[in-house]
Amino acid sequence: MPTAVMEKYVAKTFPALENGLDGLSKGQLEVHFKLYQGYVNNTNTLLEKIGKFIDNKDFGSPEYAELKRRFGFEFDGMVLHEYYFDNMKPNGGKLESGSKLYKKLEEQFGSYDQWEQDFKKTGAMRGIGWAILYQDPKSGRLVNFWVSDHEYGHPAGYQPLLVMDVWEHAYMVDWQATERGNYIEAFFKNINWQVVESRLR
Repeated sequence: MPTAVMEKYVAKTFPALENGLDGLSKGQLEVHFKLYQGYVNNTNTLLEKIGKFIDNKDFGSPEYAELKRRFGFEFDGMVLHEYYFDNMKPNGGKLESGSKLYKKLEEQFGSYDQWEQDFKKTGAMRGIGWAILYQDPKSGRLVNFWVSDHEYGHPAGYQPLLVMDVWEHAYMVDWQATERGNYIEAFFKNINWQVVESRLR
């Protein structure tokens, strides 16, 4: 086994989502789970191939460089999808107004509604990518970020709290390309706020 491969990543399962969500059908989620499985498979394949280059001390080839560049895309695609699926559940409900997260959002954004509008508008921007609520572990600050390709735009060291996929594959079984706003509204109906708050430091 190549040096870089300790053990293979295994795709997580998300039983709570298997029958669909409010505004996101079972068929939509099945397509998305298959795409996530592809990221897991590709991460494992790249680790194995990179490991062979490491074992052979072959660090100067274009093939090695391209494998290393691709790895961030596949690995981050795997991890972001796990955050995304984990922070959803059927009939997620609303964030409790007395919760620690709610109070922190009010403190940093002026009100929960202002945070929500900022997050939704971030997700509605033109282009493919992700809307992510992060926490800076040093200051505790909460920030909504746009991340385009999986490996670009992450603030170094920040903790993802709420992750929303806004690539078209996340909604185009149920919604048209021009209906991202409808998908975002559906996503908000299914947020698992307990999981999101558990990520808060």
